[in-house]
Amino acid sequence: MKWDHVIKNGIIVDGQKSYQADIYIKNEKIYAISQSELAGEAVQVTDAAGQYVLPGLIDSHVHSRDGENGATYKEDFYHSSMAAAAGGLTTIFEMPNSNPAIFNVEMFNKQVKNLTPKAHVDFALWGLCLGNLNISQLKELSEAGVIGFKFFWGYAIDCNNYQLIYNYSPEMENAIPPLGDGEIYRMFEEIGKTGKVLGIHAENFDLIQTLTAQVEKSGDKSYEALLKARPNVAEETIIQTAISFAKRTAVRLHILHVAAREGVDLIHRAQEEGYRISGETCSHYLVLCDEDFKRVGSAMKVYPPIRHKEDQDMLWRGLKNGTLSIISSDHAPHTEEEKQGDLWSTPAGMSCIETLVPLMINEVSKGRITINELATVLSENPAKLFGIYPEKGSLQEGTDADITIIDLTQRHTIKKENLHSKSKVTPFDGYELMGAPVATIVRGETVMSKGQIIAGPAGKFIKP
Repeated sequence: MKWDHVIKNGIIVDGQKSYQADIYIKNEKIYAISQSELAGEAVQVTDAAGQYVLPGLIDSHVHSRDGENGATYKEDFYHSSMAAAAGGLTTIFEMPNSNPAIFNVEMFNKQVKNLTPKAHVDFALWGLCLGNLNISQLKELSEAGVIGFKFFWGYAIDCNNYQLIYNYSPEMENAIPPLGDGEIYRMFEEIGKTGKVLGIHAENFDLIQTLTAQVEKSGDKSYEALLKARPNVAEETIIQTAISFAKRTAVRLHILHVAAREGVDLIHRAQEEGYRISGETCSHYLVLCDEDFKRVGSAMKVYPPIRHKEDQDMLWRGLKNGTLSIISSDHAPHTEEEKQGDLWSTPAGMSCIETLVPLMINEVSKGRITINELATVLSENPAKLFGIYPEKGSLQEGTDADITIIDLTQRHTIKKENLHSKSKVTPFDGYELMGAPVATIVRGETVMSKGQIIAGPAGKFIKP
């Protein structure tokens, strides 16, 4: 046998166990995993002695800004997918609030065609939910291959291009107000019929508008004031409503970027009652809290906001007990000029796709999670939830040879100038970490080695 690629001497890791073995790859697939050497020559050999070999890691929440009329001066898919590969990711899920928005099959197919030649890793696409505007399109979008449906709860919609309006006021022209609960409930029903996951951005914008007006009157522009304008209850109330709707519509509800401790409790109780409701959190919520603002500044502004230490501790407990099953980046870059303004005027979002995995590996080194738990929340769980397991998210014979190799002994420092995204704005500049991804292998091809991109775009679009 002539092997395309053999990975030797590494410690194979999945969600339950770790063991030493070699992986033999042929025609983009894992042909064999063996603890004894198999006969044959190899085109490429990777010696992973002393290193950990994980199923390719997945980021299920990415905003790359790409599209025909997208904000590509901030980021594009060529750079975001390259940053993903540099950071140890083999698959990413692109969010649908691009321009044009992914609200029907025509826009979906156009975006697949647009992104494919730029992809350094494999990718999937979310579909956008706009209530009655595209409720008749949801079934067709599901059949076309969206990985799931995203609903930005509480956002208004520009009726000219279906873009989200982030700071809506009733006097705005050409704006469709945020959806009412009846329209949202119907949407839950229709998505439930497709069997796909419905992911929601859970913030109560009516409450946020009222509280923001109060805070602005006070003149307080501190980070604590931002948290008063977007408090935990803004997440809690929407998560509670969404869970109530999900219980009655059988939709597979997924709460995105959970930041508030109350959200963890609500999801946990629903799961204990037997409902298929899941939650994710993000690396920035697990590593930063409000106390970091004095040091980091507006680079850490995201929505929902990074909250207090008590919230962070609850997120970690939720990960450890399985309430929160996924960690993502919520990569949403802005330019350095945009992020240098006043805390209240700067846009929310950060460049974090490349730092996701290194930050979580550092938590393994600190003993906060195990290497097996890392493989679970960054590979196995997202693959299972979104219907791409075992092709993705596993190391099994016959599946895609997507592999992330990790060296837990490698010390390194995050430097913003070394990031591969167009935007270098990160709150983690200067972070010293223990452990790093040292190889990213997509369907048998090494895309990243020792932090360097060594292969051009060859990623493929995937469907559940």
